[in-house]
Amino acid sequence: MANSCLQLSGFLLSCLGWLGIVIATATNDWVTMCKYGLNTCKKMDELGAKGPWADCVISTGLYHCVSLTQILELPAYIQTTRALMITGSILGLPALGMLLMSMPCISLGNEPQSSKNKRTILGGVLVLIVALCGMVSTVWFPIGAHHEQGLMSFGFSLYTGWVGTIFCLLGGFIATCSSESSSSRSYQENNHFYYSKQGGGNLPAASSTNHAKSAHV
Repeated sequence: MANSCLQLSGFLLSCLGWLGIVIATATNDWVTMCKYGLNTCKKMDELGAKGPWADCVISTGLYHCVSLTQILELPAYIQTTRALMITGSILGLPALGMLLMSMPCISLGNEPQSSKNKRTILGGVLVLIVALCGMVSTVWFPIGAHHEQGLMSFGFSLYTGWVGTIFCLLGGFIATCSSESSSSRSYQENNHFYYSKQGGGNLPAASSTNHAKSAHV
């Protein structure tokens, strides 16, 4: 029961973390940049929001974004963030699928428990890779933006990416640990069954030997 709760917790945390990574990937409110105070920049239309896909200008009645289409001319931190966030978003699908199909309530025919454990470990490792992609992207992007234009504050998308990364880390660790504990328990149960079977098999042989001796006498 405890192992089932751990697997369910790992799956739910991984799912929430992956959704956070996807939301951060699809939005552009990563960092807010301004050379002056917040109200001054809004009046002068110099308050900007920057993301992996567009540069936006924010004012009282305007929110205008310009897509970053010049791929070869983009800084390295933007290209790396795009690649890692897309990779994390794509890897999250098979990772969640493996964790879901390894739940105790789901059975694929006469599948042994060892196959479920292997699938859980693989899904947990993929979730940890998703977390690593999100971690590198959400740390490197604000640093690169600060060196390039000057950083004022973090945006909603960056906070969402950080939360998604933390959830993926927790979910991946919980799923992997629950699989390892389940593997050790099933191994102990198999050994106990084996020794019990061997011990039970010796009793008829001993009784038949005693019966043969008494018949001979």
